[in-house]
Amino acid sequence: MIHLLTPTHWKDYELIDCGDFEKLERFGNLILCRPEPQAVWKKVLSPNDWKKKTDISFKGRSATSGEWIKSEKNIPDRWNVNYKNDEVSINLRLGLTSFKHVGVFPEQAVNWDYISSSIKRFKKPLPKVLNLFAYTGAASLVAKAAGADTTHVDSIKQVVNWANENQELSNLKDVRWVVEDALKFVKRELKRGKKYNGIILDPPAFGHGPNGEKWKLEDHIQEMMHEVVQLLDEDEHFLILNTYSLGFSSVIVENLIKTSFSQVKNLEVGELYLQATSGIKLPLGVFGKFNKFSI
Repeated sequence: MIHLLTPTHWKDYELIDCGDFEKLERFGNLILCRPEPQAVWKKVLSPNDWKKKTDISFKGRSATSGEWIKSEKNIPDRWNVNYKNDEVSINLRLGLTSFKHVGVFPEQAVNWDYISSSIKRFKKPLPKVLNLFAYTGAASLVAKAAGADTTHVDSIKQVVNWANENQELSNLKDVRWVVEDALKFVKRELKRGKKYNGIILDPPAFGHGPNGEKWKLEDHIQEMMHEVVQLLDEDEHFLILNTYSLGFSSVIVENLIKTSFSQVKNLEVGELYLQATSGIKLPLGVFGKFNKFSI
């Protein structure tokens, strides 16, 4: 079965509308207009509605860079939002970057819920969780807040520093920060005989390691999956694979997981989307996840 999942209870985030290659979103008390390549349909709300609602809009000079235009001069470049579910609560510092991101991918809140609920079900008192391609650390902090010994791996030092800021904002401590190429780190952990109860993979379509290592999703994801499943604890575990590549379907993710981990149980695959209050849905990636708990 293919599942369609969207966050349903994040009070500090709202997708208001999307279309004409843009999306209108509320993060906390600020409303942003940003480019969205998948929004190929018409906007539901009128151009005047968008203009009246928007506090900050991103105007791109290219596909990867641009500038932010504020409706008022006193609007901050940085602000905080909160995320909480039944198990955890974390705080995240958002910011206006030159490549249109603000420091969080809201559709991932569905996976954060899966992470915290899985950790709470583990019998082991301090389960180990590994977050690869971990960005600014929301999933790492959810794991930590749920009671896991958490390792956060990303190849970009600046975003790891950002993740550490989020840790401090969330009144958490002792996440293990690692600035390294994700595949190299996994291979080294295998040689060390390490095991993890939870593994989170959120790889980009393209990327580079700190020493120029090249990552291309379709070229390297099979090797990554083959290696990473060997790190899973046999008795109780979960794994999440999330991909953003426009060419990937949930069937591809299902095949990757099944051929890498033949003993997989409780596998779910599907598509993540954001439900706009205007009524439209915005697809934002495909996922595969599975778990095993001690009886």
